[in-house]
Amino acid sequence: MRKIYTTEIGVREATGNNDGDRVAEYLRYCGLGEGYSWCAAFVSWCFGQAGYAEPRNPWSPALFPHQRVVWRSSAVTASKRAGNVHKSEAVYATDRMVSFGAASRSARTAHRLPRDVRPGDIFGVYYANLKRIAHVGFVDEWGDTYMVTVEGNSDNAVQRKRRPISSIHAVARWIE
Repeated sequence: MRKIYTTEIGVREATGNNDGDRVAEYLRYCGLGEGYSWCAAFVSWCFGQAGYAEPRNPWSPALFPHQRVVWRSSAVTASKRAGNVHKSEAVYATDRMVSFGAASRSARTAHRLPRDVRPGDIFGVYYANLKRIAHVGFVDEWGDTYMVTVEGNSDNAVQRKRRPISSIHAVARWIE
């Protein structure tokens, strides 16, 4: 997977309007034409190139179903504990027990430690104005306070970026 998404670094939009040959290919993979936001389509296309049928969705929140979330920010966990859960995020706020190795906690309060996040996992950035995850990409490296990502539709391109972990809402794993 890593080879696939890192090979795409440098792909750029043709005119800055979510367009161009390769961007169109990412979007077509998810059933869309040019002109749409394409970060989730890029992630989905990479999984398809690696031989996985899923995820295949251009909608960023769809890449974070409850059973796939392996990490979420402690701020999200604290907010949910206090009952501040938006309807679009309710999938995370269940009282169902989820096993994380030897320890089990309520899904409402559980989150994995950063050392459990690995290359090829998908990160999500929450946009408060949209009240949902609205940007996604691949985790490439995970440190104590910063992470390195590879993400599409970032300044109209596929880029490697350094992001503070505090800016990340959740991480999902689609490959076990």
